[in-house]
Amino acid sequence: MHRRDFLNSIAAAAGAASLAACRSQPPALPPGELLGTSLQIGHRLREQGLPAVSETRKVPVLIVGAGVGGLAAGWKLAQAGFGDFLLVELESEAGGNSRAGRNAVSAYPWGAHYLPLPTRESTAVRELLAELGVLHGDARAARPFYDENHLCATPQERLYLDGRWQEGLLPLTGVGAGERSQYRRFADLIESFARRRDASGRPAFALPMALSSRDADLLRLDRSSMRDWLLAQGLDSPQLHWYVNHACRDDYGTASAAVSAWAGIHYFACRSGEGENAASDTVLTAPEGNAWLTTGMLRSIEARVGNRLLTGALAFRVEGGEGGAGDGPLTVDLWLPGEQRTLRVLAEQLIWAAPLFLVPWVFSGHARLKDAARSFSYAPWLVANLTLSRPPEERSGAPLAWDNVLHRGSGLGYVVATHQQMRVWRGGTVLTWYRSFDELAPEVARTALRETPREGWAEQILAELEKPHADIRQVTSRLDVFRNAHAMVRPLPGLIWSDARARFAADGERLRFAHADVSGFSLFEEAQYRGILAAERTLRRLRVRFSSSLA
Repeated sequence: MHRRDFLNSIAAAAGAASLAACRSQPPALPPGELLGTSLQIGHRLREQGLPAVSETRKVPVLIVGAGVGGLAAGWKLAQAGFGDFLLVELESEAGGNSRAGRNAVSAYPWGAHYLPLPTRESTAVRELLAELGVLHGDARAARPFYDENHLCATPQERLYLDGRWQEGLLPLTGVGAGERSQYRRFADLIESFARRRDASGRPAFALPMALSSRDADLLRLDRSSMRDWLLAQGLDSPQLHWYVNHACRDDYGTASAAVSAWAGIHYFACRSGEGENAASDTVLTAPEGNAWLTTGMLRSIEARVGNRLLTGALAFRVEGGEGGAGDGPLTVDLWLPGEQRTLRVLAEQLIWAAPLFLVPWVFSGHARLKDAARSFSYAPWLVANLTLSRPPEERSGAPLAWDNVLHRGSGLGYVVATHQQMRVWRGGTVLTWYRSFDELAPEVARTALRETPREGWAEQILAELEKPHADIRQVTSRLDVFRNAHAMVRPLPGLIWSDARARFAADGERLRFAHADVSGFSLFEEAQYRGILAAERTLRRLRVRFSSSLA
């Protein structure tokens, strides 16, 4: 779809709503805000022309970016008893894609909203969960015991298909024996990948991905798309393709026809975590999504070494770090828009935990890193939170679940913020609705995010949700919309095992990168791994003793 066609469709939806209002006077659109990442501030990177430096500080370690990667880096430094660092963030609060909101009804996510049970390889995730009191007993146990309050309550998922809700997301209604046979073949293929180990004992697909096998036949999967791989296996079931495509859209913001087959298979084959008191497909969640993890890390940092966070700080220039240790500190200039001044930080060690698409705009020199960063593509996202006076009217079939997906929806469906309390909850609720724009070129989608008013998005969302919930307009008291123009890196064919990605995974003398982008896809486990790895490498450079979270 082209930009003009997409914007016309938004206008048509709004026009249809106005025409219908003249005839039947449905409820007016609920109030709300149009929110998002700091688009205007970020665009100052292109304009430059920022104020001259008014203050200079020296720090042993500077962390740029307080999303999961940056917080994980700070968490590890603080855990080692090292507190001489500064953590800076462009937005007004830490959290990145795991930020959340709250109103009188409930907390709710503005991005990532669940964590699968951690695999055996995800040692740092287990360590964090133990510290936060969610994992009980031995964090290295094969099947740990998890806090019941964070295990997603049943029912976990349902799908709206042909006017009826069904349990689970794999389409079953109207699916014949031939397609069901393909379902089983696909499951068998994934199971074989999940069980596979190489000569060194590494899983074919590990989480974090850096611990995956490097067997040549597995790496070749990165050269083709997930859709093409399915077809090469003789799997052409339309409903199976819908299911796999939904998974790719949901985790990567990208259709299966454009996702690397390695990344697509990784989604299904890497999630081997188990719990003593949970089924293997159970996820950990909370009303605020994954914000409980990021706020937990931030509180841990503050408890150990005090406040190290500076928000509202745009890193717009980085100089140095190309040579060896003898080059001297890196110079990082920060614009503080709230104070309308520029702060210069001289850092002995720099951990860049912001998205990699910023590197060409911010770094001076570093030609190879800039070229590598330009090969990354990013998916925009739209997230809406609908505050409801009561749960919406239901069609027939499976009852309200935590994750609710519409088979033919433009969005990815919605999660229910109050799901964990549904057994005792009788009041209002909040539905968090997601859209990844995989049908549009990323630049077209970003233009739509900039140019479409909240009312256009609100009308489109309500019209879609009216199909399964006839009274959605009547029960929605507020509808807030959040735009994220560069929400996550897209794992296109060739990226995962490319030299470009490998450049950012390397350990420099004074500079290292700690964002999920370094892994090639945006998962909590990947961002945390990159942050802790960068912190442990930094501690070694500084000759600070610590116990590894990754061993």
